[in-house]
Amino acid sequence: MSITSKQRRARKDAEATLARLQDAAREQADRFGPYADQARDQAALRLLQARGWTAPRLENAALRVEDTVAPRVAGMLTAAAQRVDPNPGRRGLKLFRRGKRRVPRGILIGGAAVVGGLVVYSLVRMRQASQDAEWQEHLDQARDQVRETRENLEERASETSDKASETAKAARTTKGKAKETVRAAAGESRAKENGKPGH
Repeated sequence: MSITSKQRRARKDAEATLARLQDAAREQADRFGPYADQARDQAALRLLQARGWTAPRLENAALRVEDTVAPRVAGMLTAAAQRVDPNPGRRGLKLFRRGKRRVPRGILIGGAAVVGGLVVYSLVRMRQASQDAEWQEHLDQARDQVRETRENLEERASETSDKASETAKAARTTKGKAKETVRAAAGESRAKENGKPGH
């Protein structure tokens, strides 16, 4: 057998082995693809559950702030205004009471609306900030779970690829040993035919 025919045969064997390995890799990709989809679906479900769990707690926190913190803040601001005021007896509602005048209803409603608007705005901003922080935390957890699942799948795929390459090497080794055995048997049979003792 000539060298070129040996090279052709070796090239064909290598191409066949490469095709088998590619098929094995495709099979593994098809096999592990649904796991990645499942991990993505699980992460979306967990995020939805986290949002459902978070919403009522944020609402309760907002109500607590409204009931406890807002009145305290209003009281502190009123006390600070009275301490800062250089003429405490001549300002605000006391001026109207001393002069026996009534405070116009429009001023009272306007002031209450402004204070209420500021309180509501601050509560909404606090609620939104805490909600955004918690959503971001849950989103980070979901990303970490997806990343871990992807890494596990990549490790399994590389292990499968390594096993396939080891199997291919073992097959080549077995094939080479079989050829040597066939050659040795052929040499012995020729030696017997020629009447010479075998190797």
